[in-house]
Amino acid sequence: MSRRSLSIALLMCVALIATACGSGSQSPSAPGAASEPAPAGSAEASSAASPAGSAEASPAGSGAAVPAISGTLQVGGRYGCEPAPCVPAEGTEGAADEIAYTRVNLFAEKHPEVTLDFTEADFNAQEFLTSVAAGNPPDVVRMDRALIGTYVAEGAIDPLDSCISTFGIDMSQYRQPAVDSVTVDGTVYAIPEFYDSRIILINDTVLSEVGLTPEDINTSDWAALTEVNNKLMAKDGDKITRIGFDPKLPEFLPLWAKANGADIISADGKTSQLDDPKVAEALDYAVSLITAHGSAPAFFDFRSTGPGSAFFGPENQFTEDSVGAFPMEQWYLNVLANDTPDEKISFQPFRDRTGQNISLSGGSALAIPTAAKNKDAACEYIKVITEADSWIAAARARAEMRAADNQAFTGVYSGNSKADEVIFGEIVTEESAGAYWPGVQLVQETADVAFSLPPNAAAEEFTRIWQEAVQRVMNEGVPAAEALADADAEAQSAIDAAQP
Repeated sequence: MSRRSLSIALLMCVALIATACGSGSQSPSAPGAASEPAPAGSAEASSAASPAGSAEASPAGSGAAVPAISGTLQVGGRYGCEPAPCVPAEGTEGAADEIAYTRVNLFAEKHPEVTLDFTEADFNAQEFLTSVAAGNPPDVVRMDRALIGTYVAEGAIDPLDSCISTFGIDMSQYRQPAVDSVTVDGTVYAIPEFYDSRIILINDTVLSEVGLTPEDINTSDWAALTEVNNKLMAKDGDKITRIGFDPKLPEFLPLWAKANGADIISADGKTSQLDDPKVAEALDYAVSLITAHGSAPAFFDFRSTGPGSAFFGPENQFTEDSVGAFPMEQWYLNVLANDTPDEKISFQPFRDRTGQNISLSGGSALAIPTAAKNKDAACEYIKVITEADSWIAAARARAEMRAADNQAFTGVYSGNSKADEVIFGEIVTEESAGAYWPGVQLVQETADVAFSLPPNAAAEEFTRIWQEAVQRVMNEGVPAAEALADADAEAQSAIDAAQP
């Protein structure tokens, strides 16, 4: 039996069990229960019965009205608030997410006829597929963009082409790498929400100690970076006392491969390219930056238990001078700006071997499950909370809250480039970002040169396979070409089996 057939069979089995047993205890990360069915003949039932943008609905711009929406809309995801008007949930006033509830409130104010119901649980793959098989998923689900291909292949989420045209969603406002990562065979299956990219963070104190400058941290010159790594690291005999340049493996293998002119998977997401010699060369090199410290186990043990091993808080790798430099997602700027606002840190772009700036992008997206009961409302909800005005309002709310608490604000990084023009052109300032202002500017400069891995039908399995190959190279000393050749064969089988 193929993986695809087995998956469907398991889902049918799970659905039967769920029907027989009812809705017992719920995992903290479960998307939640279904919306209430609409009464027959009601506006809600008409909306639920046909997908957003169906033949019954007239496309935006045709002169006809956009479909009316009403009823209950169940939203899967952690929003930190109670239903509209969306306010911090009881007992969470100090921890609620103003970025989420500001955007949700804009939808609620615009559509008071829709009752919002939040599952308040982060995405969980098993729970989501179980709810889809049982016919009771949320109407909107937030998931990592890297997972989209899997759920397209499973038939678990709807194509959004008609939703986009009927409700007039302007796809040009979203960053192209984000759109690419939710597009399968030319069809969009989700709308980008948050947007991650990566730059290099540099410990100025360590650089000064060894006589280097931030410009010496240059990933385009691998021979020179090896020497920089050797200068930045420190050891007491065989014991590591400071990491030099942390390449962030296994997670950042796609970035190192791209820097070497290779992609680990084809643009259509259907062919594994892990056996490309350039991928092996990139992996061998990145691993050498780790093993230069003695061994991979010693490196990771120091990183997880040594001084500054706490990633959050005032005692981190920078304040404890236990690292020289590393690439990292841009959200960490906000963490450092508030935990250690006076720490001396510089920033450089990640460069490919030709000297061009590159970055790896990730982030969340919003999709509509195939079994959703209120698809029209779901489409309008997705449109409203991802459009530029909503992001800008949310950023202003956070900026005001941070200013009132005398905290730094380095921005909200959305997948909406039009929103980011205002957020980083007007709302985030040198005063609000403090010493991390140069990093904020660099993130904006490099965001559009980022790439995303294309969606593939075996996304989670593909990631597991190549990350295990990296672990073999790091921990067992297996040559990269050998480990990646084995991984490529396994990955291709997984991709082929997962095709619908």
